[in-house]
Amino acid sequence: MDLAIRDIRQHLGRFLATVVGIGLLFAIVLSMNGIYRGFVFEGLALINSTNPDLWVVERYRGGPINEQSILPEFFHYSVAAMPGVEKASPFIVYPVERRIAGKSRRFTIVGYDVFTGLGGPKKLLAGRPITQAHYEAVAHQKLGLRLNENFRLGLHTYTVVGLTKEGTSPDGEPLLYLSLPDAQEVIWLPDNEEVRNQRLRIYQSLVHPGLFTVQEAEKYLSRYSIEMHRINAVLVRLMPGAQAREVAQSIRDYLYLSVFTTPEQIEIMSQGRLNRPRMQLFLFRTLLLIVCVVIIAMVIFTLTMEKIRSIAVMKLIGAPNRVIIRLIMEQSILLTSCSYLIGWVIIHNTYHVWPRLVLLTPLDDLVTFGLALIGGIIASLLGIWKALKTPPALALGEQ
Repeated sequence: MDLAIRDIRQHLGRFLATVVGIGLLFAIVLSMNGIYRGFVFEGLALINSTNPDLWVVERYRGGPINEQSILPEFFHYSVAAMPGVEKASPFIVYPVERRIAGKSRRFTIVGYDVFTGLGGPKKLLAGRPITQAHYEAVAHQKLGLRLNENFRLGLHTYTVVGLTKEGTSPDGEPLLYLSLPDAQEVIWLPDNEEVRNQRLRIYQSLVHPGLFTVQEAEKYLSRYSIEMHRINAVLVRLMPGAQAREVAQSIRDYLYLSVFTTPEQIEIMSQGRLNRPRMQLFLFRTLLLIVCVVIIAMVIFTLTMEKIRSIAVMKLIGAPNRVIIRLIMEQSILLTSCSYLIGWVIIHNTYHVWPRLVLLTPLDDLVTFGLALIGGIIASLLGIWKALKTPPALALGEQ
């Protein structure tokens, strides 16, 4: 080790510049690990945090999060009447972009039955769950709302009664929990101008020649109302001892709906909406690691070639091959370890300022370091091979 350190001291500036450069590359590799893990975590966070025994959705649909599913709200009464079902709760999840506190923000509204609790936030940072049927909200801390803050959404003003950091939408957007009727109004209630235009279109259709008189059309038009009692899914909690597979099959057979357990929802999401982006991130992450190892190999080889005459001198004075091998191998390990350490320090002190979740895990850090170290050792073999082939006569100026 003394020989390697002595050589590094003689070229300290170049070694430090190389270490910083490769360290930045390692920071990108580690950040890609975190981006990949964060993408998968956020993609499944809402399913994992909701976690009912069964998800009941529109027939032939993959679920309320993987794809859109629309059901009449009253269906949850039919589901609740099925054998083995303890609770059945309507559930809405819908991404929106609205103005809150004077700023346009993108977030996902989650509407649930606040009295059964299914679908609501389970862990709160501050405050309490929603206990009233209207005008209360639990906000994700990423929305920037404070406890007891009032904000305008749609036609009404809501009060933040709780804060959470549990779960995000699959796009990484924060969640805003509302009671079911509040969420239905915010999501489904159209603009007043749209209501007037729709009523006018219906009226003109009714008074078409040969259909209804003006009096009859106005009579039927008065019955027109906006349908807001729609939901995306019914969340089910089973009775103790009930078999999820049997209850799910009963709901499919008698109510003609699709039913999934939470693990099945995770599988559908992983193999559907998340599949291609996840594979692309994984491929990019692998390529980055390969590029990093190749650059280390090139640096080690270049450093070896720069001191090839010094190696020839060592061989001329009788230094054994193991000393030369040790010199190159130790420098390779030092370069890889120091570079990785710099990259690790950079990303672990900056990951929290990234716009989306960067989830760093000790296992990923360890595996990346192990692969980089193995790659560095293998890369140093090229330099060792070149050094061992160097004739001692090169020290005397012969080629």
